[in-house]
Parts: sequence; structure tokens; C-alpha cells
Amino acid sequence: MTDRQDVPTYFVYGEPTRALDVGFFHVETVMERRSVHFGHVSPHKHPQMGQITYWFKGGGTYRIEDRTWNFSAPTVSFVPSSVVHGFDVEEHSDAVVISISDDQLRSLASSVDLPLDTPCLLEGSPGDPAWIRLDHLSDMVVDEYLGTTTTSPRLLAGLIGVMLSQIARLGGGGDVTEASPSKRLANNLRRAIDQHYREDWTVARYVTLLSTTPHLLDKAAKETFGQSIKEMLMERRLLEAKRLLMFTIRSVEDIAREIGFDDPAYFSRFFRKRTGISPAAWRQNRIKSSRPDGDADPTDVRIQAR
Repeated sequence: MTDRQDVPTYFVYGEPTRALDVGFFHVETVMERRSVHFGHVSPHKHPQMGQITYWFKGGGTYRIEDRTWNFSAPTVSFVPSSVVHGFDVEEHSDAVVISISDDQLRSLASSVDLPLDTPCLLEGSPGDPAWIRLDHLSDMVVDEYLGTTTTSPRLLAGLIGVMLSQIARLGGGGDVTEASPSKRLANNLRRAIDQHYREDWTVARYVTLLSTTPHLLDKAAKETFGQSIKEMLMERRLLEAKRLLMFTIRSVEDIAREIGFDDPAYFSRFFRKRTGISPAAWRQNRIKSSRPDGDADPTDVRIQAR
């Protein structure tokens, strides 16, 4: 079996991984990248986002971690971040791939019926009304992502949430892979960080909470998420800072206190070190880019009508 350290990580298949914006979505078809993979997508992972892959025609072989399935459309999978996956498909196969940043998945978790930290894969029947509904939801996500004028992030998030719940209704929810002890430990760490990052816990407190050792916990974090425990803590605080800067009008000083920084100047240095600009400048840039006449992201790949 391939060593997880050797498994490539991508933004989307064939593109180097990069930091994602808060509330990031990306939608495209598998065959838009045909010239990159020619129907063979080698095992890979995405460190900061999960993916829904809805196969609406064709079939082939799909891999998640160490398991492999033969499938034919309609088939849908949900793969959380850092889960290894890949596929080989027939010439006329295609799927809609919906990528959702981890921070957006966290915000959806309480309102959807599908567990968002475990992978699933389901195969259906073309005439089944429940699968026809999933197909319609997929079309709605594509239409909203394309947008005739501007895309509504809230509406897009809502549609994706409904799609995730529909996958649960179809039978999703059971982990199709048997998670290793290291992966379970890493997932428990991420949940613990989500609960306690504002309290500025030390690494030792997480070690005690999870009844493990510093070495095992750091090893699990690096193997699963490609980050040390300290890096995961800092990234979680940075993520929340970006959310509050983007979606609220609270002052930088107030945001600093909210995420556990008593000294606003130290928070500004922390933020600048990781983004290259101050919190106030980052907020201003985000406001500008969200306007209708703002510059579009040149890396944003739009799906073609299917």
C-alpha cells in the first residue's frame, strides 16, 4: 500500500495545493480535466477540502483509501479532506465534482444528516426517484455556481447542504473504510481543537484530553493532515479570524480577543506572518473582491453545461 507521506496533495486534480479562501466552493466536471488525467486519476488527497463526486454517466473503478469498487452511474461519493481517493473510468464517463472547504463543511455540519468526517460511496438506479432528486440537486448546484450574474454563496451552501442530506437519505453515513487508530486520533484532535482553540490550550492539554502521548498525537496529525499540532491550532485560529473579518463588522481588537489573543498587536503580527498583510488590509481586500466589479479569481475554473 502507498505510504501516505508519498500520496500527492492537490488543490483540484493536477494543481498544487494552496490556501483556500473562507467559505470556498469549486464545481467542475471530471472530464474538464481529461487532458490532465485521461480517465485515470491516481490516488491523491486534498488537505483542506472535502468533495462530493456525482457520476451521472458511465462507470469504472473507484478507490477510497485501501478499498476499491466497480461502479456505474448513478453513483455518488463524499470524501472528507485528507482521505486518499482516485479512479479509473470509461471513455464516456463523467461526474460533477463539488469541492467544499473544511471551514464551510464545519458550518454545515449541524444542519446536514451526513457525517462529514467519514467517506462514503453509494451506487443507485437511474429510475429511482430519490436518485433523480439527487441529479436535480446537482444541476441546481451547477446552475448556481455558474450564476447568470453573481453567485450567492449562501444559496450555494444551502443547496450543497441539501445534497449532503440527500446522500445520507440514500444510505450514506457509514464509513466505507476502517479508519486506522492514527486517523481516528487525528480526527478526534481536530474536533477537540474546534471546541477549545479559543481557550489557547497547550499541546499538553490536548494530549491529556485524548489520553495519548505527544509523539503519537503529533505523528497522527502530520500523517492525516500534513500539519503538526501547533500548526493545526494556529490554522484554526487564523480561519476563525478570517471568518469574523469577512462576515462581521467587529473591530480587529474584538476579533483578537474572540479567538484567544489578549494583545491585539500580537494578533496583528500573527495574522500578517501567515497572510502577508494586516487584518484590516485583508478585510478591505475581501470587501473589494466581493463587489460585482471586483477582480475575479484567475484560478476559478467554471463548469461547462452538461
